[in-house]
Amino acid sequence: MTFNPHGRNLIAGEWIRTEAQFNNAPAHGPVHSFSVGTVDLVNKAAEAAEDAFWSYGYSSREERATFLDTIADEIEARAEAITEIGASETGLPTARLQGERGRTTGQLRLFANHIRQGDYLDRRFDAALPDRQPAPRPEIRLVQRPIGPVAVFGASNFPLAFSTAGGDTAAALAAGCPVVVKGHSAHPGTGEIIAEAVHAAIQKCGVHPGVFSLIQGGRRDVGTGLVTHPLIKAVGFTGSLAGGRALFDLCAARPEPIPFFGELGSVNPMFVLPEAAKARAEALGAGWAGSLTMGAGQFCTNPGIAVVVNGPDADRFIAATKEGLAKVGAQPMLTEGIAKAYRDGQHRFQTRNTVKPVHETVSEGRVANPNLYETTGDQFLEDHALSEEVFGPLGLVVRVSSAEDMVRLAKGFEGQLTATLHMDQADTDTARKLVPVLERKAGRVLVNGFPTGVEVVDSMVHGGPYPASTNFGATSVGTMSIRRFLRPVSFQNLPLDLLPEGEA
Repeated sequence: MTFNPHGRNLIAGEWIRTEAQFNNAPAHGPVHSFSVGTVDLVNKAAEAAEDAFWSYGYSSREERATFLDTIADEIEARAEAITEIGASETGLPTARLQGERGRTTGQLRLFANHIRQGDYLDRRFDAALPDRQPAPRPEIRLVQRPIGPVAVFGASNFPLAFSTAGGDTAAALAAGCPVVVKGHSAHPGTGEIIAEAVHAAIQKCGVHPGVFSLIQGGRRDVGTGLVTHPLIKAVGFTGSLAGGRALFDLCAARPEPIPFFGELGSVNPMFVLPEAAKARAEALGAGWAGSLTMGAGQFCTNPGIAVVVNGPDADRFIAATKEGLAKVGAQPMLTEGIAKAYRDGQHRFQTRNTVKPVHETVSEGRVANPNLYETTGDQFLEDHALSEEVFGPLGLVVRVSSAEDMVRLAKGFEGQLTATLHMDQADTDTARKLVPVLERKAGRVLVNGFPTGVEVVDSMVHGGPYPASTNFGATSVGTMSIRRFLRPVSFQNLPLDLLPEGEA
């Protein structure tokens, strides 16, 4: 099944063309033209979303769950075409896109089941005490309610799972919030076909068409207009630290500030504890090389830094990592811009006297080759640039003088999505000192694993202290992410037939 994009914006059920056009830049295959989104379209989409909220925000949980299931069905009905256009635009392999599509439909169905169960509502009830002295107590019921229209920014590195109908959209729709998506210009064709699936589900389920809109193009005024629109009540974002921080500041500066849930960047440090290094340095080095280069290192949980105690075991670990990286050839990156940013990140390392190369390569055009550098703990703490994310297959080994020095280094890290301990039983005392530090630094702490690969489950936290994300109490993956788009409301002495349907 071949998909030929028509290149229009979906605004409340209408496919709208604009005069200004932009072309996608596929890794292979034909180039397609797309209409550039405008501030006027933002206004129309936000107004339609607000209008839709008065019905969709008060719909039953079963109605919303059926809608989410239907979106998943419509995506699966377009499976082959989604893989074809996604592979063309991003250069990602077929297996990766098929897996990501499964994750996308899986999380839609997960949220459908989650809201059917109703636990997310966090219902609380205090019965009236009319005879209480010195004053009676009224009946009070608390329940979580949707906040209103939500803006979602598509991610460059996940054209399906973090984009048009990805986790942010699924969580918002599950909560009862209409969504306006600003599609990523790196994969507009992929965004369009997913929007067609959502549109088909809207028609099948009889949902208000304003519940979902897709605005294409990468123009800054569209993003600014979306996060500052007075009808938008929250923003979900996955992207760069600079871009996310600019949008975060706009949200905070609004006359009515709104929450900005941004996942911005992380180096995801690994701590290879001494006994683990002694027992299996080669296996850990080979595993790190595989994790570091998976998907050309274009994962937000890519483990970019490994901390080891200096000595022969560290030498073995580094040698095994180098050997593993040497076996990995050039890999296509998602966009020319990401490829250039990767080269710029490598150049930052090449021009510093605080690091030395271990495995250094040349990357050209849209492809990336892996690189490995090393430094000392003291130099790492003195040079902040070494702790900044390089998005791609670049790793840094930090040699420290002792296990105790690992704790000092851990305290110097900024907020992270993940932090990993590689340990054996004999490392428990050292791990016991590290865990309280890592708990404060990261949203997910792992033992004896690699952080690439985020499970979409109830217990997952994909977030962390700034700059990993802008809200340390939130997650963008897993069912708890629905909380971002809800707020608690107490109903006092309200008759049951006035309560939101099914929420009593």
